Amino acid sequence: MINFKKRDTLLESHYVSSILEKIVHHKLGEIEAAKQRIPLAELESRLASVPAPLDFYSALTTGSQQGRVSLIAEVKKASPSKGVIRDDFDPVSIARTYARSGAACISVLTDEHFFQGSLDYLVSIREAVSVPLLRKDFVLDEYQVVEARVAGADGVLLIAECLAPDRLLDLHRMIESLGMTALVELYDKKNIPAVLACQPRLVGVNNRDLNTFEIDLMHSIRVKQALPQGIAMVSESGIFTNRDVELMRDNSVDAILVGESLMRSEDIAAAVKSLIGDQLTR
Repeated sequence: MINFKKRDTLLESHYVSSILEKIVHHKLGEIEAAKQRIPLAELESRLASVPAPLDFYSALTTGSQQGRVSLIAEVKKASPSKGVIRDDFDPVSIARTYARSGAACISVLTDEHFFQGSLDYLVSIREAVSVPLLRKDFVLDEYQVVEARVAGADGVLLIAECLAPDRLLDLHRMIESLGMTALVELYDKKNIPAVLACQPRLVGVNNRDLNTFEIDLMHSIRVKQALPQGIAMVSESGIFTNRDVELMRDNSVDAILVGESLMRSEDIAAAVKSLIGDQLTR
């Protein structure tokens, strides 16, 4: 396994908002507690019995090759800023609906303290659907990467604002070495050099300003223009309508990650089809 440096290299504090700092510090405590319950060596021993990961990257980029924007639909119960998003929360039922309705991949929130998620949701959803799954969490340590693979994840989110460049690079390499796809997310364009140092196949752009929480869909397009050709891109946050999807498609964005608007819908299947349906018929 990779030898990581001390955890005090994790934070680039001048890039990280106070809420992210709070989440990261809490997460570090969670990781240490998890290691006490199940040591890393024991967790690693389970890797051999886990089925091979699905191709998360290809599931997203196949759509763009056909002139479509692919959807990563998110299973998300709550958020720190909005509280509970969906009261009648059945993660497996929601995931099955997403898969039937045209989602290329499914994102599963696994953070418990701030988002009321669970790694158990990922395990249960993996048994229920055949589309690739993303572990969405604040991944700071190799332990979480192994956890993700053991739970059945095919992709893992890395957030550049939460990680020092060397840690981002190490975790990216580890995710890819286990056959999964790393989705490297950024907001601040200052993080582009650190992201590109990973030689990523897939980059996510958060349209929400992490300090003001304001959303600007054009932020994805500006970052897309600053990236080298050949890197697939996922636009995240603030995508609510088919018109938003068309904006992304017209600007060569490969995929979108959508959670809140779908989770708030009474009819999730109809909401997915309304969001991406028109382009599916082209």
